[in-house]
Parts: sequence; structure tokens; C-alpha cells
Amino acid sequence: MQRPCPPMARRLAILVLAACLSPSTALAEAPQVSAYVARYSPERLVDIISEPPPELTTDAHLAAVTYGHPLGDWLGFAWEVEGQLVRHWGEQSHYEFNALWLARWQRFPWDRWVDTRIAGGHGLSYATERPPLEPRASREDRDSTRLLTYLMAEVEVAAPGAQHWRGFLRVHHRSGVFGLHSGVRGGSNFVGLGIRYRFPGP
Repeated sequence: MQRPCPPMARRLAILVLAACLSPSTALAEAPQVSAYVARYSPERLVDIISEPPPELTTDAHLAAVTYGHPLGDWLGFAWEVEGQLVRHWGEQSHYEFNALWLARWQRFPWDRWVDTRIAGGHGLSYATERPPLEPRASREDRDSTRLLTYLMAEVEVAAPGAQHWRGFLRVHHRSGVFGLHSGVRGGSNFVGLGIRYRFPGP
């Protein structure tokens, strides 16, 4: 026979769930500007996320500036659109322009110690040259193209009570999506650190 859940455990579970599901409209309604620098990783996106820290060996870097605009809250997430201007240097040298939408989860039970946000995004990426570092699955696959799918994953942190300035770790990913873009099966991953300023809300 299953033991009943103790009252204290039930109360703790309810408090944790309420903290995670409570809306945070102040951040959701605030536009932001960000800047980050990142370094190329030869590892797959799934390995970078599931088995940190990633390998960072190639002399290829990028710097990005972004502007994010809020769309509102839905299903507990803060939804945003973001535009990026990216400059590459090192083993590949070109500009990159990205546009994406993203969903940001803003509530964690440990926020009183480390205010945390996680986000994932999807959109399109246009490079001014064909990036030479975007690997192919085999010799028969075509080289990369300028237009690919863009994906990102991010962890953002700040001191408790911080209103405007935050730091973040981001994975910056271009992908052919298994041949969806002109038969390209390769992609590239950059891992970097950035800083973000959120404007005061309305």
C-alpha cells in the first residue's frame, strides 16, 4: 500500500510549483539589448548541451549585438523576437544576420539566491559568405549555403533583485536541418558569454 504524502511535503511541493508557475510580467514586457562573444566548437549541439563543458579548439570567433522585443506571456513562458548582427573573425571572416523568436522560462525556486532564466530560440541566419567551417556529414555532401536555420540555447543569471543588467551563456547554432536548406547537412556551433541590459518596463 502506498504511503500518503506527509502534509509538510505537500506544502513544499505546492510552494515550489507556485514559484515556478507565477508570472513575471516585469521582465516579459521589457525590451533588451545584448552583446556576446563566442568561440567555435566542433562538437554537436546535442553534445554541447547534454555533456558540458564543450571542446573549444578552433581559432574561429564571433561577436554579436542583439535587440530583443517582448511579445507577451503564454504557457508560462515569456515570448520574444530578436534580431542579431554578428561579425566572424579567425578561420572564417564574414558578417551574419539572424532573426528569431524565442521562449524564456523566468521562474525557478532558487531565484532568491541566483536569479535564473533559460531560453531557446529558432529562426533564420544569413551569412555574407559561405562559412567554410560548417562541417559536412560526408565528402559527397554539398558545401554550406548563406541561408540556414538558426537555433540558440541560453542560460541567463543575475544577482537577486537586479533590475537591468544580467549575464548569460549562449550556444549559437547554424544548421542545414538534415538537408532542408539546399541539401546542406552540416552546421556550426559557437559557445560564448554575454551581457544584457533590460530597459525599464512600462
